[in-house]
Amino acid sequence: MNDQPRTAPRAGASDAASPAMVYVRDRDSEGILRQSLSDLGVSAAIYATGGIEAAIAELAHRSSPRLLVVDVSGTDDPVARVMELAQVCEPSTGVVVIGETNDVALYRSLKDAGIVEYYYKPLVGNLVSRTCSAILMGAEQRMPRTGKLIFVMGVRGGCGATTIATWAAWHLAEMRRRRVLLFDLDLNAGDAALQLDMTPNHTLREALEQPERVDDLFLERGVIHVTPRLDLLASLEPLDQIVNCREEAVLSLLNNLLHRYRYVFVDLPHTLAPALSSVLHLPSMCILVSDSSLVAARDVARWREKIGANTADRVTLHVLNKAGMAGTLPTEDFVRALAHAPDVVIPYEREIGVASMLGAKGMTADSVVSHVLAPVLRHIAGETVEENRSLLHRLFG
Repeated sequence: MNDQPRTAPRAGASDAASPAMVYVRDRDSEGILRQSLSDLGVSAAIYATGGIEAAIAELAHRSSPRLLVVDVSGTDDPVARVMELAQVCEPSTGVVVIGETNDVALYRSLKDAGIVEYYYKPLVGNLVSRTCSAILMGAEQRMPRTGKLIFVMGVRGGCGATTIATWAAWHLAEMRRRRVLLFDLDLNAGDAALQLDMTPNHTLREALEQPERVDDLFLERGVIHVTPRLDLLASLEPLDQIVNCREEAVLSLLNNLLHRYRYVFVDLPHTLAPALSSVLHLPSMCILVSDSSLVAARDVARWREKIGANTADRVTLHVLNKAGMAGTLPTEDFVRALAHAPDVVIPYEREIGVASMLGAKGMTADSVVSHVLAPVLRHIAGETVEENRSLLHRLFG
């Protein structure tokens, strides 16, 4: 048994990801894993006392490793915890789970959830080494995992959907350290690049017109690198050159992107969305953004009907933006007209408008936008959010 002291990662540690992180509850398992990784030449692995819960908490605030070993011993619902872990891990992370139960049903469920392998204690060194080597060399065989797809669509122009998409993508990348791509599908008038102080290029147009050309090299050269963790796909084509966004081309591009990024945001124009019915029914979250006008209430209801009811892998979220802005309905009247409370209400504040005009310079951790967007970010990350029932209850209860 290896008696070296265990090192616990600390929040706010360097963003440079270690090639391997190990979260185990007992020294015997840790000793075998230390020896296995040492034999493979991995000297920079991070070891921490604790199980899968500790891994989830830590990886919510730092980059994911290539190899992650987690212990589910004593965990009530290991499959649910693995699914929770997937919310904070990059798709490229290879996960090995260890536990105390020799259970075929558990093994199959964990494999279906996307892990590389499950081993029960006591661990066998050569088996562990073989799996770790395959992951670190990129040769492991496992269920493909993909990132989370988020559509952000204003039900009418001027609702602030692009600002919400841009800020949410930036905060998940910079504050939560996830790999994020923002994909602006308005090729003639989109302003996501403008809000991020970036210059759009023609990569997106080429990808949509010639999807057969899209591969890792094409994307690596063509995406706009906003920060080390935030990339952008945006084109600004002449107003008289309308790009044909064929649904099969959009589906193909999204398939490529979702294997490269933890979150893919699509800033989707409401004028284009009706032609992308299959795209909208992919496993995803669709954020409908409205103001509190009467016509917006009508259009939210129409879009909810078109998209359909929530399912296990597809959720619609209604964000009421600019609530209380002059010339729109009071929030209670808007809810009455809609007959459904919004999931998130963002009040109209002058500071938000000012911050959104500053582009990347306005995107700071302590900005007012960070606070008003917090509930949206919690929904996207799958965290517990207090349901917005009180207003609806007052009106219809």
